[in-house]
Amino acid sequence: MSTKHFLRGMATVNYFADNVVAARDWYSELFGVEAYFQMPSRDNPAYIEFRVGDDADEFGIIDRKYAPEGMQKAPGGAILLWHVDDIETAFARLKALGATEYDPITKRGETGFVTASVVDPFGNVLGIMYNPHYVELHGA
Repeated sequence: MSTKHFLRGMATVNYFADNVVAARDWYSELFGVEAYFQMPSRDNPAYIEFRVGDDADEFGIIDRKYAPEGMQKAPGGAILLWHVDDIETAFARLKALGATEYDPITKRGETGFVTASVVDPFGNVLGIMYNPHYVELHGA
């Protein structure tokens, strides 16, 4: 019996932007780090990557002209929720940086899970979550 899961972990999350430089600068401010990869160049990137979080997860931004043909322009679809230690502070910071509320801070039952999401200035949904299981696995 194999101990490997079919889906072994998030490898990359990709967001799209009409202005990759503006998106890079906005996310650099949010993350507190610079993009480590920019292709074809820093001055005219079509794709950039950040490493963020406890597991150095890969966060990419792609020029919207390379989006799949059927992709909708409006926010929607799956929402990747990033763990945050203080959801109220994180939500307020995202909005202060120009994101707009997509889903308000919502307590999910009585088990400690709390979620929220915003739309970044480039039309992408960014989800945040306080997740007790994450804290259990990664520590405080």
